[in-house]
Amino acid sequence: MKILQRLVTVLLILGMTAGSVLAAPVQPAAPAGPAATAGSTLQKIRFSQTPEKIRLVFDLDKIPAYNVKLQQTPLQLTIDLPGTVDKSGSSRMVFNDPFVDGLSVTQLKSGGLEAVIDLKMAVGYNVFTLKSPNRLVVDLIKSYEQKITEDVAPGIKYTYWLHSMPFGPIQAHILDIDPQAGYALQPVLGGDSITAGVETVSSMAQRFPQAVAAVNGSYFDPDGQIWGLLKIDGTIASIPELPRTAMGILPGGRILIDQVNYQGNITLPDGSQVPISGVNCERETDSLVLYNHYFGEATGTNPYGKEYVVKDGVIVAVNQANSKIPDDGVVLSAHGAAAAKMASLKVGDKVTVTQTLGPEWDKANVILGAGPMLVKDGSIFLTTKVEEFGSDVSGGRAPRTAFGITKDGHILLTVIDGRETDSVGVSLLELAILMQDLGAVDAMNFDGGSSSAMVIKGQLVNNPSDGQERKVGDALLVMPVKVAN
Repeated sequence: MKILQRLVTVLLILGMTAGSVLAAPVQPAAPAGPAATAGSTLQKIRFSQTPEKIRLVFDLDKIPAYNVKLQQTPLQLTIDLPGTVDKSGSSRMVFNDPFVDGLSVTQLKSGGLEAVIDLKMAVGYNVFTLKSPNRLVVDLIKSYEQKITEDVAPGIKYTYWLHSMPFGPIQAHILDIDPQAGYALQPVLGGDSITAGVETVSSMAQRFPQAVAAVNGSYFDPDGQIWGLLKIDGTIASIPELPRTAMGILPGGRILIDQVNYQGNITLPDGSQVPISGVNCERETDSLVLYNHYFGEATGTNPYGKEYVVKDGVIVAVNQANSKIPDDGVVLSAHGAAAAKMASLKVGDKVTVTQTLGPEWDKANVILGAGPMLVKDGSIFLTTKVEEFGSDVSGGRAPRTAFGITKDGHILLTVIDGRETDSVGVSLLELAILMQDLGAVDAMNFDGGSSSAMVIKGQLVNNPSDGQERKVGDALLVMPVKVAN
């Protein structure tokens, strides 16, 4: 794949040049320095610090040979100086710096010196020699940026972005999608149903060979239950417990990003109404849950309620529990107080199922909810508190996935790697600023942490913090319009 080939090439180059970034899992040693005259002596080690870099200067009587190696675990930069004797007296130097811990110099029994720089975070590095006087210089670069952009399909650009921040390095993966080029967004459930459980984004994308790209979507339970508003092909597959941010696509392609409130009820033959408590979720005490085909083949409920199978507004079956869900209908599963209100219903009775998200949102055929909101009308607009997100979402820096819309209508899908030495992740505020900098006038947060994943043409392009892809409840696919429709 061109993207991965170019990334590998650039990372290998970066590992050997100024401004390089310690981001590749494996990098080659830098080429050896010039041939040395036997008996080089290290006389002194000096250093200087700025917000951008630390410079280490090894004063020597003669220019030595040298080899540079990068080690990821622990994160160290090692400089071997064969045939060099240490007369500096500097066995250990400690730096008060968020990126660099310290420098240790060891005289090897086999002859020569080993200088080990212990790193707290990934930095760039450049090693070179100077003459008159003779010096070996090591620059540890804390401020760097590298972008690689690839056209993955007509109208779709992928950017890999290495960027140093004051708090550490980040790696961002950004998809810029022009909907006018003939693409649509399609949510997909793990295993194609909630009861099928969870599935990796890669696996979901592979089930749709036409998919150009995919990212993880909503929050979810390990069993596949979706925590958020989800609407697929015009049918509501899940609802949140309280209004939270979602993205929706209207006929014609206009995209909405806002907080959405679900309201649903069942109107009985006598005109009374029973509110819908949930959609495709576990039935709780005194509640009424609506099940449709996105849940699975059957409701899987216990025998302590009553269930009504409805087709075309007519009850066609009444069961105690675990009803089969028709492809062309729904099952209304009631317990306690809700069941008492519906106790007189029988086969043949007519009921009206009403579900609304508001006049505009009802027009959307595709909706995916998560939250909080990040950017609104071009300004930073975090809704973390009002949407009652806990520290598992709002706390600290982490891997993140975000969705945004630019002024010219382009779609931005962004994944930030995190919890790694070469990418520390971002906070929600930092993610909002990044999305704003990328041009988003409206943006929202998707599920993140170890769930964050981006797949392009069947290949995972980011580095999940678990070391492998996590199975998730749903994904958002980028599909050609003629396929998605």
